[in-house]
Amino acid sequence: MAFSQVFTALDVPLAPMFHPTIWGDFFIHHSPETLQMSEECMENRSNQLKEKVVGVLEACNNIVEKLKLVDTLQHLSIDHHFNEQIVSTLRSTHSSEFNSSSLHDVALRFRLLRQHGFWVSPDVFNKFKNEDGAFKVDITNDPRGLLSLYNAAHLLTHGEIELEESIVFTRKHLESMKSDLDSPLAEQVKRALHLPLPRTVKRVEVLHYIPEYKDDPMHDPSILELAKLDFNLLQSLHLKELKDLSRWWEDISREVGLTYSRDRIVECYLWSYMTYYEQEYTRARMIFAKIIAMMAMTDDTFDVHATLMECKQLDEAIQRWEESAVSLLPEYLQKFYLKLISTFKEFEDELKPNEKYRVPYSIKAFQIFSSKHLQEAEWFHQNHKPKFNDHVEVSICSAAPCACVCLLVGMGDTATKEALEWALGCTDAVRACAVVTRFMNDLSAFKQGKNKYDVHTSVECYISEHGVESDVAFANIGSMMEDAWKTTNEARFERPEILPAIQRVANITISMMFWYDDHKDAFTYSNIIEGTIRRLFVNPIPL
Repeated sequence: MAFSQVFTALDVPLAPMFHPTIWGDFFIHHSPETLQMSEECMENRSNQLKEKVVGVLEACNNIVEKLKLVDTLQHLSIDHHFNEQIVSTLRSTHSSEFNSSSLHDVALRFRLLRQHGFWVSPDVFNKFKNEDGAFKVDITNDPRGLLSLYNAAHLLTHGEIELEESIVFTRKHLESMKSDLDSPLAEQVKRALHLPLPRTVKRVEVLHYIPEYKDDPMHDPSILELAKLDFNLLQSLHLKELKDLSRWWEDISREVGLTYSRDRIVECYLWSYMTYYEQEYTRARMIFAKIIAMMAMTDDTFDVHATLMECKQLDEAIQRWEESAVSLLPEYLQKFYLKLISTFKEFEDELKPNEKYRVPYSIKAFQIFSSKHLQEAEWFHQNHKPKFNDHVEVSICSAAPCACVCLLVGMGDTATKEALEWALGCTDAVRACAVVTRFMNDLSAFKQGKNKYDVHTSVECYISEHGVESDVAFANIGSMMEDAWKTTNEARFERPEILPAIQRVANITISMMFWYDDHKDAFTYSNIIEGTIRRLFVNPIPL
């Protein structure tokens, strides 16, 4: 979210300078390179390999080997082809006794089960502790086991002090041994210490893991081949979607003319892609990417261009949500408003008759998003620095909850009325997503520096209210984010009936760690992720 706004003595807003899109019309005209195999051949071969992997999963009677195979499929981002077999495997191991003496195996089982909504007690790690509760010395010589425990412990919930202690313990020992490890474990430890696996975007992890798996002398050639084929097949689909979306955006930009707004349609698509990359979610991905683009234009209008009166007019029109409300708006916002209304109508037209009820939920979420922006605009124009809690309550019930509702619009059976009501209510995992989003954003804005015209962030409000230095504020806000992660983890067990929706919301939360890595805003300053975007959407993996 951009928060710069400059005013002259005549109260005329001057927009900040966002860098132009680094992509231009690249994806409209890009012709992908010719691969060694045609798409049809790749699909046929992929289907053969999928059958082979299903056979391996079903034939494997060793539960440890089965869990390791599930973990490999997840790392390679091909687990979506084997959901039925994976759930069956996890359900079976959850209900069975597990007596392994391997720290890696116990932690792997713990992580996989918790990730998929199966409760496991942290007591499973007691066998690796002394009577005083401290970990046994011998596990400090097991880097693979320590890494597995470190990643697993990040799926902790509220009150699980023993898992918090596990994170501190494993991190300390992994830090001390990381320079002495061999590849690929060394690189995996380095990545995890920077960002633990449960908080890593799956499609970014696969870019690292495919070459690592290839170099593993114990790798399964069929699984490796399937991973490469699947990546390239999905990349081809995603490229087509990007081409269509870029054309849509080119038309929108020409029509509405909001030249002060960030031109980031590729980044909007990437955000949507990180929520769901699978083939069957094309409709959902495209709808969500368009909504993110509309949110960005609305955000930039409130934050960097409109006067307070224009902010009030825009919010009133959005609350009315009817074409006649266009008369409330200044001329430069009229085409945007009408396009906003018609775009949501197009979404409704795309949905089946029994799915159309979803659009009113997304409109309501967008209206809440607008009203919270108006409150922030009023604070800015009145030069009011709110209390920290007041700032948080307004700012977290804005963009992230709107995104959590809107991501469901184009999905299949996951988007039940119960799931939509839950998302709109901004509780548990949705609120946690909003907390992580808000604080990652504000920590980035504070760290990168801001000029005297910027609106107060939650970090500044905290520093001002509590009279502390920035490092204290960062630590305390960081603790609040950790609580939000615990809430996300807990939601998987507490609401099994909407678990698929919770997992997609968790994907948005996880994506924030990518967008604001090292306290940089990669959505606004997207040149820093150009290489990643090329690897995901432009450069195929050699077969």
